[in-house]
Amino acid sequence: MTHQREAAILERLEAVGSVTVDELSRLLDVSGTTIRRDLERLELNARLRRVHGGATLARHTEPVTVQDLDADTREKEAIARATAGMIRDSEVVLLDIGITTLRLARHLRGRSLTVITNSLAVLDTLRDDDAISLVVLGGLVGSKPRTLVGPLTEEALAQVRADVAVISSTGIEPDGAVVTDLTQEASIKGRMRQAADRSILVANTSKFPGSGSYRIASLIDFDTIVTTRAGDAETLDAAALAGVGIVRV
Repeated sequence: MTHQREAAILERLEAVGSVTVDELSRLLDVSGTTIRRDLERLELNARLRRVHGGATLARHTEPVTVQDLDADTREKEAIARATAGMIRDSEVVLLDIGITTLRLARHLRGRSLTVITNSLAVLDTLRDDDAISLVVLGGLVGSKPRTLVGPLTEEALAQVRADVAVISSTGIEPDGAVVTDLTQEASIKGRMRQAADRSILVANTSKFPGSGSYRIASLIDFDTIVTTRAGDAETLDAAALAGVGIVRV
């Protein structure tokens, strides 16, 4: 079970300091894909740090370079860095949940911004930053750990107006539909987009087509898409023809 695997991964990390995907796959008798998902979830919860081929303890003090990261994480880091460059000082930023948006939050540290979020991971990243005015939307702790969702979150969003919203998803279908696999988060993501003067969708290669049963919006509902050069060209070209800005990193 997921929680048992996570406990075993953390126990192994505590014992040896770092682990590889191959090692964990053999130890837990599951696929490498399953282990990578476990590591991503644990990183989102600030329990570890993913590096190339595996993970280290979250409290690991040696600097981790971009070259140390695995391919999926390198893409998300590049997208986060590019997106940070599109946000202007003094702006109000609505920041969605997700690994890419969490990495974006790290790049926003020290800047004069107002950040509004429903991500407890973003809260942990920015809570001690005196330069940032941090607003956390209230609500129910969601089915995805460290998120706030539900009527209270939506009611709070109704009172918010932002300069920019940065939204993530779990999939982008060939027809341009932007989807998520979590029903509660779908509504929150849509309301975040509508509450901002401009909206940015962040999506690495794995999101084409990705997966998800709940529609957030269409690609053409966003002002900008920050993605990778390997993102589905036909889908992105159709969005560009409709006037959406496409930034490939």
